[in-house]
Amino acid sequence: MKINIQARGFEVADSLREHTERHLRFALGWADDHLRQVSVRLSSQSGPRAGKNQRCLIQIDFPGAQDVVIEDIEDDIYVAIDRAADRAGRSVARQLERLSDHGTAPAIGLDDTDTLPLH
Repeated sequence: MKINIQARGFEVADSLREHTERHLRFALGWADDHLRQVSVRLSSQSGPRAGKNQRCLIQIDFPGAQDVVIEDIEDDIYVAIDRAADRAGRSVARQLERLSDHGTAPAIGLDDTDTLPLH
């Protein structure tokens, strides 16, 4: 899995880059074989309103499926990264489940106790 980290409005310190990569590998490492690239865009939204302004946007490129995009905005960029990475892990699990379900034939409605008549 290739991780591409970009920042808008500030330089990405080595400690922030390492934190981001470590947390993404923890959250997504189990799905490494299914992922092409993970793009992370970090930014600080300044403006007249007070409150949360550190943004982390994660985009995960899936071969043959729709990309997964997660965004989190917090007061602390590290918290935004952690929360977005955790949500990305859950979203990737759902996406992979959908993809595997898509390839299976629907069940015909029998459970283990039912039998088909022999004619």
